[in-house]
Amino acid sequence: MTLVPRGNFFDIDRVFNHLLTPASGPLSAESGFFAPRVDIKELEDHYEITAELPGVNKDDVHVLLEDGVLSINAEIVDENSTEEKGKVIRQERRYGKYMRSFTLGTDVHDEDLTAGFTDGVLKIDVPKARDVEPQKRRIEII
Repeated sequence: MTLVPRGNFFDIDRVFNHLLTPASGPLSAESGFFAPRVDIKELEDHYEITAELPGVNKDDVHVLLEDGVLSINAEIVDENSTEEKGKVIRQERRYGKYMRSFTLGTDVHDEDLTAGFTDGVLKIDVPKARDVEPQKRRIEII
């Protein structure tokens, strides 16, 4: 299989590890970026990529394919107004941008990718390239 996740500078684990390290300072470029959790499944005729995007609207999800790289981008905007009464004591919901990329490789048929989005889960089907059987024929000797 050549469907490989690309290294992501904005991985959520890096953000939390950075926050939990006692000697760490404030977040820099990582702030506000998350790598959605994905499952990649190989089926008989295609690969299936499933990405969790909780709280994201379908219209805010963008899937792009460029030069053999499949990218998932989405954004959640914090809808809390500063005019609301009370103060936030603890906030665990995520707001910001989701970003994740995959190198598709050569064993996929990238023209027929399909994507669906239901209940905060993005599902992308990546068809495998069909192996072309070499034609075998008898050549008559004259």
